[in-house]
Amino acid sequence: MARLNLVIISGLSGSGKSYALKAFEDAGYFCIDNLPPALLPTFVELCDQQHDEIANVALGIDVRERVFFSDLVGILERVKAMGHSVKLLFLEAREEVLIRRFSESRRPHPLLPHLPVLEGIRFEKERLTELRRRADRIIDTSDLTVHELGELLAKEFLRESSERRLTISFLTFGYKFGVPYDIDLLFDVRFLKNPFFVPDLKPLPGTDPRVRHFVLTDPEATAFVDHVDNLLKFLLPLFQRERRSYLTIAIGCTGGRHRSVAIASHLCESLGTLGYKVGLKHRDIDKT
Repeated sequence: MARLNLVIISGLSGSGKSYALKAFEDAGYFCIDNLPPALLPTFVELCDQQHDEIANVALGIDVRERVFFSDLVGILERVKAMGHSVKLLFLEAREEVLIRRFSESRRPHPLLPHLPVLEGIRFEKERLTELRRRADRIIDTSDLTVHELGELLAKEFLRESSERRLTISFLTFGYKFGVPYDIDLLFDVRFLKNPFFVPDLKPLPGTDPRVRHFVLTDPEATAFVDHVDNLLKFLLPLFQRERRSYLTIAIGCTGGRHRSVAIASHLCESLGTLGYKVGLKHRDIDKT
């Protein structure tokens, strides 16, 4: 039986549990929010059956589930007895900070929605006293930004995941076939000289060395590639710092067959030498 690495995320409403779960998800953990604790042993057994695919799991446990947390503690002990690693992470914040956060989001407190927020906060703190006492790690998020919380979790829980490199996907396309929607960055290279109007190059794709040479030796293309290359070298570490796992960069020309393909291929090779995981897909290269 494979050993499961399980992190339980709980704490006060408004303390950042959703952001914490997102940080684990970005780090490659299999995440579930508000799984009923009674289903936890069954869930762990299912993970055992998929041990090659699921090794790290983060679960959000919310007081709104109306569970008896004494039952939750007993269930976690059962999971530990099965040989798995279980850590209980408890998030909290000062009362005045929680009140401000609820005010900014314009949400009532989930436990006592028809009463003042402070009453809900204090009622929830009382209900979670025993769970807090049993936590392996307590984090006060009062003075932390979302990004600082992510960095703190990365240092304490996600050491292996924090070493993962950002995965970059280049996508080439033709504007006449429509702009792709699921992208993060887009560059338009229709201003470059077009091999389409060179009879010997027109039938060839941008992957052909002759087309690549035509496109990449153009002084404007050379300057463009240098600028984009430097921009990406600046941006990518910042994306990685934000716990981004994937980034899709689209390069577009008129038909998606010549200029975009040559430029994207060159940028892909350049970033690959820096140690990033880089993929390349030509959406419209075979269209006419």
